[in-house]
Amino acid sequence: MLSTDLHTLATWAEFAFAGFTLLILLVLTAPYGRHNQRGWGPTLPNRLGWVLMELPAVVGFLWFFSQGAHAGELVPWVLLGLWQLHYVHRAFVFPLRLKTTGKRITWVVVGMGAAFNTLNAYINATWLSEFGGYPTSWLLDPRFVVGAAVFAAGMYVNLEADRRLFALRRPGESGYRIPRGWLYEYVTCPNYLGELLEWVGFAIATWSLPGLAFAVYTAANLGPRAMANHRWYQETFVDYPPQRRALVPFVL
Repeated sequence: MLSTDLHTLATWAEFAFAGFTLLILLVLTAPYGRHNQRGWGPTLPNRLGWVLMELPAVVGFLWFFSQGAHAGELVPWVLLGLWQLHYVHRAFVFPLRLKTTGKRITWVVVGMGAAFNTLNAYINATWLSEFGGYPTSWLLDPRFVVGAAVFAAGMYVNLEADRRLFALRRPGESGYRIPRGWLYEYVTCPNYLGELLEWVGFAIATWSLPGLAFAVYTAANLGPRAMANHRWYQETFVDYPPQRRALVPFVL
């Protein structure tokens, strides 16, 4: 039997972790991608690092989910499907599409990401299969319908933004260019905006405290990252469009 007290404690720990992450990232920029830098300890190949970092969100989620008393019911499986749509892509497809030959990522980033994904998988998977208690009628509930629609819109934005970024580099090219067109005319990081929409949608679809904790953490993590990317583009390209915002069109 899964522990209600442990689950509640872990859920509130994620809210606390979101606050801690926000404070840290407003001061420091996480050292990966265009912000990679020496001095953060041992490294490993970038693609392998991404797989190891995201793997707990796929495999760990399935294991935690399987422990719940409602693991065989329809609605938990539908919500599980939303989760895995994102994370199977993030763990196994996205890393293979990265044009990062020779690039490396520090174990510090990989380890912290894997630890968070394990905690996040635990609180959300066990909620869905043990503590949530969703009847089949939940699939017609406006909260599920709206949440699933927001999730789907966010995933489309996330994937399309990544596709356009990958298309900027021709085979054998390295370096960065200014993305043009579509949502890139409004924000520097539509990929982050899409991911944020996904987890806001998931929080609505599950109508759960763990889902909300993940949405809050996503905002705390991706908001500062988007602002750091935005500053980087402004400092790197003198012709960077001044009307663009970092994450939210016309706002942030």
